[in-house]
Amino acid sequence: MDKSEAFGRLCSVKKIFLHQMNLDEGNIIPAIQVETADVICYRCGQKTTKKRAALPNNQYFCPQCIIMGRISTLDILYTIPEPNNFIVTPQPLTWKGKLSPAQLKCSQKLKKVIQQRRDHLLWAVTGAGKTEMLFEALAYAIQKKLRVCLATPRIDVCNELFPRLQMAFKNVDILLLHGGQQQRYRYTQLIVCTTHQLLNFRGAFDVLVIDEADAFPFVNNKLLQHAVENARKKISSLILLTATPTRKLLKETKKGKMTFSYLPLRYHGNSLPLPKTRITYGWEAKLKNKKLPYQMKKIIEKWVRENFPFLIFVPKISLLNLTYEAVKKILNSNIHGAAVHAADPERLEKVAKLREGKLRFLVTTTILERGVTFPNLNVLVLGAEERIFNKAALVQIAGRVGRSAQRPDGDVFFLCQTTTRQITGAVKQITFLNRRGRQLQKWKNV
Repeated sequence: MDKSEAFGRLCSVKKIFLHQMNLDEGNIIPAIQVETADVICYRCGQKTTKKRAALPNNQYFCPQCIIMGRISTLDILYTIPEPNNFIVTPQPLTWKGKLSPAQLKCSQKLKKVIQQRRDHLLWAVTGAGKTEMLFEALAYAIQKKLRVCLATPRIDVCNELFPRLQMAFKNVDILLLHGGQQQRYRYTQLIVCTTHQLLNFRGAFDVLVIDEADAFPFVNNKLLQHAVENARKKISSLILLTATPTRKLLKETKKGKMTFSYLPLRYHGNSLPLPKTRITYGWEAKLKNKKLPYQMKKIIEKWVRENFPFLIFVPKISLLNLTYEAVKKILNSNIHGAAVHAADPERLEKVAKLREGKLRFLVTTTILERGVTFPNLNVLVLGAEERIFNKAALVQIAGRVGRSAQRPDGDVFFLCQTTTRQITGAVKQITFLNRRGRQLQKWKNV
């Protein structure tokens, strides 16, 4: 094992191999601590009953973080304190774009937060340019030899962020880490990863950015909250980015636990598309008969005539193929689409094909509700009354539309058998954000 692999990292090592490795005993910690009735995992910090964690021969493992590979009482964890062993990059930022005055104000605040090692929440509407607003702050951190991580709950968001950061920081080595790729770990100053990957770090990051901080599986997840606190240094900056902050996050800003920035305006200055709600009775029964609800059929036919790509969100995986086949029945054979969900092995390829124009539409679950950008998109939510579509999810789904300056508008339809508090709440929040955005523009023009 290369020594640098253990910098600020928890490396699992089998005890039987310890005599073959020249490891500093001061950097060895147990993987599992055994107590009277429970075991405690030193990687994820979670407690498990002995009965649930039992292995043969009085050994124990951690079932809580087994997704990251099994660790047990047969292992130790090896870590070397983060040395920030980086070469100074004088001009790390190669991005030549310009920020709007509102974006620039948020960008300057983020830089100040890093300088002061503070925690911060940036609440900006979908399409506000949160990533671009980070660039100057990240450039400052890189110049100061600080170690930086951008983590997000979703693989799709990682795959969106990584190439954008590569283009913006062409002279900086950046590592992408998530379960869907095979890139071997190496020591780098800048990392893009899923929040689960933070379980493998300890006191590593001077700056830790969590994008989509309100998203599943991160939100209200004690294991991942522990991972964040364990992965950052004691004196560090935690920056949370979201378009749909939870009440808990907003309360923490009011209590002064973190500073706060707010941007209710998209980067191109246009309003968020306002969803149109359509009552559609018996939609699931129609799908099972391989037919589309009448209103849905008319909407899709209109989009096809206008030659726009579109996403159809459904509440259950079991409805994906039913919906896909029903849509295909009303389209010409030269119009291609696909169904996609989280466990689909071709998921990344299908998303790329829609972006490249090789597919016209995707039928999807909430896996594509956030973090992905397609130009000229329209969106339809089928069964918007279902519980999976909470207010935040509906706001994020609507936010996929109108993100391009070339087509800053577009259609968002919520099809449902009845309106819910989540649906009306989503429409009210978008209306509120648009009103605040217009007020901001008016104030700047005075």
